[in-house]
Amino acid sequence: MATADPNDGERAGSERTGPAARRSRAAFTWLLLVLAALLTPLSVVAVWASDLVENTDRYVATVAPLAGNPAVQSAVADKVATAVTQNLSAGSLLQQVAPSDQSALSGLLGQLSGTIDSALQGLVRNQAQSVVAGSAFAGFWEQANRTVHDQFNKALTGQGGGTVQLTNNAVTIDLAPLIDQLKQQLVNSGVGVASAIPTIHAEYTVVEASEVGTVRTGIRLLELAGTWLPVFTALFAVIGLLLARHRRQALIALALGVAVATLALGIGLSVFRVLYLDALPADVSQPAAGAVYDALVRLLRVSVRTYVVLGLAVALGAWLSGPSRLARQLRDIWQAGPHAARAAAGRAGLHTGPVGPWVHRFKAALSWTVVGAAGLALVFWSYPTGWVVVVLGLAVVFALTLIELLDVVKEEQTRPPLG
Repeated sequence: MATADPNDGERAGSERTGPAARRSRAAFTWLLLVLAALLTPLSVVAVWASDLVENTDRYVATVAPLAGNPAVQSAVADKVATAVTQNLSAGSLLQQVAPSDQSALSGLLGQLSGTIDSALQGLVRNQAQSVVAGSAFAGFWEQANRTVHDQFNKALTGQGGGTVQLTNNAVTIDLAPLIDQLKQQLVNSGVGVASAIPTIHAEYTVVEASEVGTVRTGIRLLELAGTWLPVFTALFAVIGLLLARHRRQALIALALGVAVATLALGIGLSVFRVLYLDALPADVSQPAAGAVYDALVRLLRVSVRTYVVLGLAVALGAWLSGPSRLARQLRDIWQAGPHAARAAAGRAGLHTGPVGPWVHRFKAALSWTVVGAAGLALVFWSYPTGWVVVVLGLAVVFALTLIELLDVVKEEQTRPPLG
């Protein structure tokens, strides 16, 4: 009685599948893999944008270091100093002189008013720089940006009310607390007339209300995409790999595609930075604007570097595990170390006991468990860096080497030591 070959059904199914069906399957497979590679950088951007928009603490933590940035400090100091000097001049100094002496001094001040105004401006500018360089500025900057983020969110969602509103058709930072500090420092420096300056609400515009309607739809889409786009990207990748006839080659292509696509995103961020700064009005400090841009996209750049390194690492790992001649030679070189160490331990009378045969029996499962654990660590790591990928990769190599070292069949345990 003939024994049925378990592969007959698979071969029959393959024979029934015509060339057109195979080509369609291959085209669909590569379409899914290309979509996964192209959607990966879009997913990275969506998650980053959604995180900044929805998470106030994340946004504040992102912009908080800007309080110590010299360019930002200089831009804020200029704004504050300008607001004060508009209310302080040589003529205002006459208010501190007795009325009987004002007429005698007015002519002299008329000749020296330009020099005195210049000196006042220099003094105010220095004191303003001192204010923003102080420890209190960091607290003001953090609280102001927390309020701005709340204003921006409510402007985008159409919610709000109470004290959080659009002011003069714009979302703004009120610099009045800094101006009050500056006036007090001027008084302490001997410019008593600064105490008579009324409360000044100089505002720094973050976003115009007319722009809010334009970006509202985009922000809503990003919030939705930040949740679902990574899921669809992962599904496309998994389905594409499962449908691929040569899964190792498909995985290598997908990993390299992800690396190239995210690298293009990184290049695009640098190009957009140049275009963004060039488009700013002349009265806007480009160094400060550049510092703010760099702070906001810092985590995005971290994600770009991470995915580039991860793509290259996965492609390298998939190739090294493949059947090519060079890959086999490299694996033999790597395995030579654990084999030599195990042989030396055996000659010294050291054996693994029941552990070795158990590792040999479940070697494949243990290896995939190590790789899966590294993958889960990356998934649940908040904004992993490229170095995190490298360290996890080295940990995987170390664990696989340890498995190779402990991989002992039962006959090797009972074999007497040579010599």
